[in-house]
Amino acid sequence: MKFTLETTVPNSAARAGRLQTDHGEILTPIFMPVGTKATVKAVGQPALRDEIKAQIILGNTYHLYLRPGMEVIEGAGGLHKFMHWDGPILTDSGGFQVYSLSAIRNLSEEGAVFKSHVDGSKHLFTPEKVMDIQRQIGSDIMMVLDECTPYPCERKYAEDSMHMTHRWAKRAQVYFNTLEPLYGHSQALFPIVQGSVYPELRRISAETIAEMDFEGNAIGGLSVGEPHDIMYDITQQVCEILPTSKPRYLMGVGTPANLLECIDRGVDMFDCVLPTRNARHGHLYSRHGFRNFINQKYEKDYSPIDPESDLWVDQYYTKAYLRHLLKAKELLGYQIASLHNLHFFLWLVGEARKHILAGDWNSWKKEMVENVSRRL
Repeated sequence: MKFTLETTVPNSAARAGRLQTDHGEILTPIFMPVGTKATVKAVGQPALRDEIKAQIILGNTYHLYLRPGMEVIEGAGGLHKFMHWDGPILTDSGGFQVYSLSAIRNLSEEGAVFKSHVDGSKHLFTPEKVMDIQRQIGSDIMMVLDECTPYPCERKYAEDSMHMTHRWAKRAQVYFNTLEPLYGHSQALFPIVQGSVYPELRRISAETIAEMDFEGNAIGGLSVGEPHDIMYDITQQVCEILPTSKPRYLMGVGTPANLLECIDRGVDMFDCVLPTRNARHGHLYSRHGFRNFINQKYEKDYSPIDPESDLWVDQYYTKAYLRHLLKAKELLGYQIASLHNLHFFLWLVGEARKHILAGDWNSWKKEMVENVSRRL
């Protein structure tokens, strides 16, 4: 993997770059659609490639490990061939699932013991085992095992968890360097900055992670309930420490405004389930704000979903028809809404990149944050 920083912006930490992987080039800043279980919900791979124009997607180690299982994925020749996606893939280590399923897990220095939400069977994720699993998956970018602390949490808990995450990262790095890829393409490994909402812990974590000298770096443990201002402050402090020569990935973020604010603070890569999850509940985003298409005011609105969009479904179908599909829980409604939201998110980061390169990022970003935050 090779990252090239193209340009930065005066009076901002926003930047544009190119991330080269064996499965293709990624232009940053970038948003990654989430394909947790080897599928982006309601959206097929041809649409991801040709209509959404996704450059990289995300899969999840925890879910893929449990179902369909490593034997099936390795038998197919890795996740790319299994799901018929020829672009780059990033895999989350499963640390967030360990956090979100805290009622059925137990953490120790060795790793995380958890019960499967599928059949109740017991499993152990160690930093080393997670490397083996992601080698079998064959993702282009792998993540180390970490603990995502809840919000709020006490400082002592956050500090102990952070240090354990650092030790796990070092174990993963050492073991990763003893392994070879299984499918003929290279894989990169990213560690994760933790420390909850405590600035001193975040500084320590960012400095420790930077010194480990991985190929890229991630910021975890945010967008878990803390106020947006705290998320922005932490992101800025961490990005000021992480090396400029490597990509920075903010995990699990977020709304359109979140993306723009965090690009402004130096983040290159994002992922979030929000575009597709909210689409299934009728929440659609646009350059002018967001709408709830379930509202009755759209019942007889026969105008196009989004006449300014170049996505075909946005001009082909009407607001009234989409509302009908969503109210009736028809699968086509989920598909149209998901296509729309993902297309908008990729459009937004693409426009952000254009304005960073053009040099008018600061004024464009200020206006666009106001626009996308409006409820229509």
